[in-house]
Amino acid sequence: MSSLSDLLVQKQASSPLDSQDLERRIAELGEWFHNVNLRGVPTAPHHFLGDFPNIKWEHIGKALPQDLSGATVLDIGCNGGFYSIQMKQRGAERVLGIDVDDRYLSQARFAAETLELEIEFEKRSVYDVEEIPGQFDYVLFMGVFYHLRYPLFALDKIIKKVAGKLVFQTMVRGSGRIRRWDADYPFWNEGIFRDPDFPAMYFIEQSYSNDPTNWWIPNAGAVEAMLRSSGLKILDRPEVETWICSPASVTRNGSYIVDLELQGTL
Repeated sequence: MSSLSDLLVQKQASSPLDSQDLERRIAELGEWFHNVNLRGVPTAPHHFLGDFPNIKWEHIGKALPQDLSGATVLDIGCNGGFYSIQMKQRGAERVLGIDVDDRYLSQARFAAETLELEIEFEKRSVYDVEEIPGQFDYVLFMGVFYHLRYPLFALDKIIKKVAGKLVFQTMVRGSGRIRRWDADYPFWNEGIFRDPDFPAMYFIEQSYSNDPTNWWIPNAGAVEAMLRSSGLKILDRPEVETWICSPASVTRNGSYIVDLELQGTL
């Protein structure tokens, strides 16, 4: 039988942290990239992008159902857990966030626990998503694409996990215009490659925005071309860097594009 002192210790351990304790714990977990509101205490109040990523979610959230009851969600590159939390707060039955950064995972777990939300977080590379059993109604692939040395390879792998919709977000630079292009061009036509609207990705050899993990940054035309090439149908573009898609022709003769490529039969 528990003593009175044991019960008091248990109660204190389970009691919500006050604002000062929250601020202290937030600081202990290191610098946050996601500004998450933890019961009135922001985790990144001085973010150089402002109230990030809520400034994006204000638009993206309107393009997604307010009620996600029964839905399953995979949040790839979950960072501090902002998007996972938003999806869970809309009633998603299961939310799984993955990341390769231990600091971000610790932040995400703390944020979910503070808000008393049951969200799964695990350390896993985007290139290993195939090892996760089953598919998900919503797959969030946000703020990761341009950090990858092999971005299209990752996208083609991720598609295997999409049962319903893919929410895709990437940094975009260069031309923002979307144009229709011919299916083929003569070998000697070099002019299309000088057109700033032609689908292209910029390769960052060393660093961009003080971040050496920024590898490839597409223009808007390249984003839409890659999404279509991967067999996705673009449904919506709720904000300038975000596209919502659904699987359309992600397999050919019963095999996923990435598998055909690896087999040399694409």
